Amino acid sequence: MSLAVVTGANRGIGLALARQLRARGMSLVAVCRRSSSDLDSLGVRIESGIDLASPHACVELAARLAHDEIDLLIHNAGLMIEDRLGSVRADDVRRQLEINALTPLLLTQALTPRLVHGAKVALITSRMGSIGDNASGSYYGYRMSKAALNAAGVSMARDLAQHGVSVVILHPGAVRTGMTGGQGAMEPDESASGLLRRIDELRLETTGRFLHQNGDILPW
Repeated sequence: MSLAVVTGANRGIGLALARQLRARGMSLVAVCRRSSSDLDSLGVRIESGIDLASPHACVELAARLAHDEIDLLIHNAGLMIEDRLGSVRADDVRRQLEINALTPLLLTQALTPRLVHGAKVALITSRMGSIGDNASGSYYGYRMSKAALNAAGVSMARDLAQHGVSVVILHPGAVRTGMTGGQGAMEPDESASGLLRRIDELRLETTGRFLHQNGDILPW
């Protein structure tokens, strides 16, 4: 049975992805700081107590997965802190860069030996990380962190191709979650369905693309 690993799986888009992957019959490792009743009800393997803000989190999770063969790794966990010019706090920017960009890179690095030939890595980013698509400004830390994640994703796509592993960089759409304060154009289940369609389509020949969950190619 294929094994998927999803970070930030206890709520929102992560929970919707976990639910739909489970419905497909995939074996699932749901990674989170704290589980939730909704996640518990799925009957999947839960690796809780993983705080991705901790410098030891990637090493700890890699140790827990040391005997697993991973077919799909979805980096979904993230942090968004609203700011604008005049209210930017250096610590907030650093936290977002660390959780949104650095942790997915380090976790992929730590788990590369566990990725089987033909595995897929999906980075849940945001079109707010697009420099060419920024028409509204603000959200400095979040935009910077997602732009950094996009850059890391392209490099990972190039480096992992030699191992037969493909990478896709995905914008989930405007989703109504706790992170967005319940604002958005769609529910997590709709977004997750689109994200999984894009992952299903992913091949080595198309590795490293930046896509909307609806299939549109997004500008860097």
